[in-house]
Amino acid sequence: MKVLITGSEGFIAKNLKANLRYTDAVEILEIDKGYSEETLDEYTKSCDFVFHLAGVNRPKEVKEFDEGNCGFTEILLNSLKKHNNKAPIVVTSSIQAEFDNPYGISKRNAENLIIKYSEENNVKSYIYRLTNVFGKWCRPNYNSVVATFCHNISRDIEIRIDNRETELKLVYIDDVVSEFINVLKAFTDNSFNYAVQYDKDGFCKVPKYYKATLGEIADMLYEFRNESVTLNTPKQTEFSKALYATYLSYLPKDKFSYKLKMNCDNRGSFTELLRTESYGQVSVNISKPGIIKGEHWHNTKNEKFIVVKGTGIIRFRDINSDEIIEYKVSGDTPEVVLIPCGYTHNIENTGTEDMITVMWANECYDPQNPDTYFMKCSTLT
Repeated sequence: MKVLITGSEGFIAKNLKANLRYTDAVEILEIDKGYSEETLDEYTKSCDFVFHLAGVNRPKEVKEFDEGNCGFTEILLNSLKKHNNKAPIVVTSSIQAEFDNPYGISKRNAENLIIKYSEENNVKSYIYRLTNVFGKWCRPNYNSVVATFCHNISRDIEIRIDNRETELKLVYIDDVVSEFINVLKAFTDNSFNYAVQYDKDGFCKVPKYYKATLGEIADMLYEFRNESVTLNTPKQTEFSKALYATYLSYLPKDKFSYKLKMNCDNRGSFTELLRTESYGQVSVNISKPGIIKGEHWHNTKNEKFIVVKGTGIIRFRDINSDEIIEYKVSGDTPEVVLIPCGYTHNIENTGTEDMITVMWANECYDPQNPDTYFMKCSTLT
């Protein structure tokens, strides 16, 4: 199946192409700036489906709005009509088409051309009026506030916010791509039943979207930037996951890593890896041969230990009992050992090399309320 993509080097197209490459039996035909009439003619003759993603939104001259949005749409449709090619068309428009500015008018005129062509030639068309699409590979300092914020904040460049309370309706690029691929799949696979959703004006819409103020977006991005200091991972909402993934894609090459603080003594070391608001923290513990660590219990805090290198023994004792429970552990056969509340516990390195243990606690360590009480595991005290 041959899929024609116009504006093939743009933000949305790059993400769509990256995913279409993993769709069976799809050949991608690309048209972007500098295309030749011969290539366009060849592609519109043979294509089975069209993603018309080309457009102009930041031209040097106002006339380029009409040329890039309405003019090229007309060229594309005439070429398809010339070959009597009734391939379905997915079109990216903009909510700006509702307004009477040069950009909005040009997008609205392009929509009207698509609608007329679709009706006169019995061709299925899907016009999406997109708004504030964000995600990886979007150009910063251009027409996306999220891309600009991500780029600047990750580089410690000041951002400008005129009104923190301005609310945006945002659509994540992965959701846009998923929607487009579903439309394509519905066309190619009769067993795949997919219903496109429409807005009140009859235009297609991506079902999933988010709302956030400029201030909220900026605050979240600054929190992401400070992760290397606080070790706090983003709060896990659908929007925060999408925004965090987007932020990471804008990191400069020298910020793909950050140092951690190792708390070292003669027994080994203890290093916090990450902290979360709702799901506790993860740390790495290194114990020298013959060393016993722990010897304490918790009221509510609970933990999971996983030895990933070396050999050892994890011991527990209910603080109201003298029965000691032992688990032999090894990095050769990793297993999760649960550390229950009300049990004093320790971990001993019984091998000849450093023992490395990954530790998860259900809450982050709080020095004001540590919930940690010293008691030897071996004797009642």
